[in-house]
Amino acid sequence: MSDIQSEYVELSVADGSTMRAWFTHPAKEETRAGLMVFQEAFGVNPHIRSVADRFARAGYAAIAPELYHRSSLGFEGSYDDMAPAIALARQLKPEDTENDIRATHAFLRGRVGDNIACVGYCMGGRVSFLANITAPVRAAVSYYGGGADVVGRAAECSAPMLFFWGEQDQHIGSEHRQKVAEGMQASKHPSVQVTFSNADHGFFCDQRSGYNPAAAKLSWDLTLSFFEQYLDK
Repeated sequence: MSDIQSEYVELSVADGSTMRAWFTHPAKEETRAGLMVFQEAFGVNPHIRSVADRFARAGYAAIAPELYHRSSLGFEGSYDDMAPAIALARQLKPEDTENDIRATHAFLRGRVGDNIACVGYCMGGRVSFLANITAPVRAAVSYYGGGADVVGRAAECSAPMLFFWGEQDQHIGSEHRQKVAEGMQASKHPSVQVTFSNADHGFFCDQRSGYNPAAAKLSWDLTLSFFEQYLDK
């Protein structure tokens, strides 16, 4: 599958704000499910848009919402200068993010029904966990997203969840990963923890210094397999 359509759309959020999002999808008859794609701290930049497009080519109606729309519309950070991205990420409020998740889910639901999953990278990995406890998703995937601060809400998860970590990640250590794994035991849904021994933070992103092609490929294959298992055929 190679023919996809991609465009920016605007979503209405419950707090009265308007959120731009990158929406990309195959032909309707070829769409297997909906997918929320949550950004790194660097925004819905070319990398995240390309990831969404890649999922679209795999058959998903994928949407990547701009979570900084209240503070810095259209922000696309540089991987060589983390300070602006980190500053914006720290301004995010959980209640605002949950409203953004609901608006994104509602948009997809109007197009594909209830067959919706989510995936997130870095900051978006934590947002993917929030989506799992905020919206009725069928499956959720988190790439090196932390989440130890919110895993206490694991009992609220609506779906199975897959976590990816890098053993060489200096931002997320083994104690943090263990806390997430133990916290997920409170969920009534299964969870999977995958740690790549030779991978660093950001290993999936080919624009970052920590990119690991082997780990990126295997995690992509596992993600598609995970979605195939839990989403309607």
